[in-house]
Amino acid sequence: MHHRQRSHATQPATNPRNPLPRRDVLKMGVQALTAAGWASHRVIPANLSAAESSARFSLRYLLASCLFGYAPLEEILPEVRKAGAEAIDLWPKVHGNQREQLDALGLERFQELLKQHGVQLGAISRYDLGPFQLADEIRLAQRLSCPVIVTGAPGPGGLKNAELRQALRHFVEKLESTLALADECGVIIAIENHGNSLIDSPDAMRWLAEAWPTRTLSLAFAPYHLPQDPHLLGQLIRDLGQKIAVFYMWQHGKGCMKPLPLEEEVLQLPGKGPLDFRPILAALKDIHYTGYSSIFMHAYPRGRPIRETPSMVTAQLLEARDYLEHCLAELNEKSAN
Repeated sequence: MHHRQRSHATQPATNPRNPLPRRDVLKMGVQALTAAGWASHRVIPANLSAAESSARFSLRYLLASCLFGYAPLEEILPEVRKAGAEAIDLWPKVHGNQREQLDALGLERFQELLKQHGVQLGAISRYDLGPFQLADEIRLAQRLSCPVIVTGAPGPGGLKNAELRQALRHFVEKLESTLALADECGVIIAIENHGNSLIDSPDAMRWLAEAWPTRTLSLAFAPYHLPQDPHLLGQLIRDLGQKIAVFYMWQHGKGCMKPLPLEEEVLQLPGKGPLDFRPILAALKDIHYTGYSSIFMHAYPRGRPIRETPSMVTAQLLEARDYLEHCLAELNEKSAN
């Protein structure tokens, strides 16, 4: 059964899927007028005009720093625009160490580097902290005008039906103070769907999207961790709608949990493995998606760059981007006819 996203402005006061008392929901609704408006021009516009809706669909690319391993930010930031991206996503150890580099550089020097290379800080990925230890990171994101923090959910995975719903209610209740701070600071907390975690299935993603009345709690959508069925993924995108804050252009291929030859490891990238991204892009167009899209893969072992040099990483990403742009051109041409 597919669960359509509801308009939160008309949500019933006694919605059993919402763990908050009615007075708290109303309070958050007032706060959301500011936070959602702030997010609307930076991540996910709420209401598009007819002209905007019919315009050619395009992606806003986000570059994950971990694709470069432990390379210095001074070497990575010049590659962001070359790779066709507008913003960087900072990752900490073990996947990368650019979040630690930010601390070493200091905010002033980091902001100088961003300005020098015409790059925005689009996201900070903090799987290492988990969802309940983000207070300092939220305040940092606010200072750096960073709209999104990506993190994961705790286990256990594999829950279904009533057991899953109950676990999701407890998770959101425990996250309430974090979300209140994020709402106050204008920062979105995006939970990635990840194997062996609470958010590991399409139902879990749909029910999490329904569990909080504003976009402050959203999803980082990772196809890698879901069935590799482009039509199922497209329907899930439509179900989640504007609760998607980051979309990973990432497929399973042959996985990322053991050493593989390069030609097999890169099957995680769009255009390399078997997943057809055209139905996925069509669904993103249907929901008028304007959040960030991250061309992504994991190297093994973690912390290793996906290619030997920063310029080679960029070249690999551009191949994937060319595939996506070709699919987009077909989609837009079809829409125009």
